Amino acid sequence: MIKQFSKTIWLIGPVSFLFLFLGCGEKGPDLGNEVLIRVGDRVVTILDFNEAFEISKIALTHGAGEQSEDLRKAQLRLLNELILEMILLERAHEIGISVTDVELEKAVGAIKSDYPSGEFEKTLLKFAVSYETWESRLKTRLIMEKVIEKELENRITITPEDIAAYYKKNFQGKKGEPESTPASGDINEIIVKQLRREKAEDSYKTWIEELKTKYEIEINREQWEKIAGPQSNKENEATHSDS
Repeated sequence: MIKQFSKTIWLIGPVSFLFLFLGCGEKGPDLGNEVLIRVGDRVVTILDFNEAFEISKIALTHGAGEQSEDLRKAQLRLLNELILEMILLERAHEIGISVTDVELEKAVGAIKSDYPSGEFEKTLLKFAVSYETWESRLKTRLIMEKVIEKELENRITITPEDIAAYYKKNFQGKKGEPESTPASGDINEIIVKQLRREKAEDSYKTWIEELKTKYEIEINREQWEKIAGPQSNKENEATHSDS
């Protein structure tokens, strides 16, 4: 089982760390408070979505943010990511998963260590995000990752036959075959790590599709069309699949 925060983030897909800032702004009375997405008792409002999208646009490069088609794709991607988050939080509540203060403190320390002194605080200030809000969103992200770890653990089985087949396919008789040295680690450990990653990715896709059928997902189509404009049937169908 993958134990550390930094090692499971790839499974969640393209959900950007920027989206930890979702919902950080002040909401005026009746300003964008219409519900856009509902999963169980959880809702995302129009304002929530728009705030998250404004922040996410800085990840678009080479002026893509100015092109309507790229904007629509980015909006659809964010919609799917928010649905995924809500589903995972519903699942966490159902199976009793939470994050302790110690786990949260450890994750905060790991993230801050990647910033030069004072830069982390400047980043929060740049986006007008309070530390408390950021920490709360980080806790949400950690809960999502713990759900994935727990749910996928029982779906991944690696047998000696799996290892032998992987070795034969990828290394045997080929140039650059890794050696079992203290520097590179045991070849079996390398193979097991890669097999675990591949099987986890395959299992994740199936598991997510199962969860999507388990929970009722409601999207306010009228409000969504106001945000992204009229969409084709293919795009509408995409709101129920992974981004």
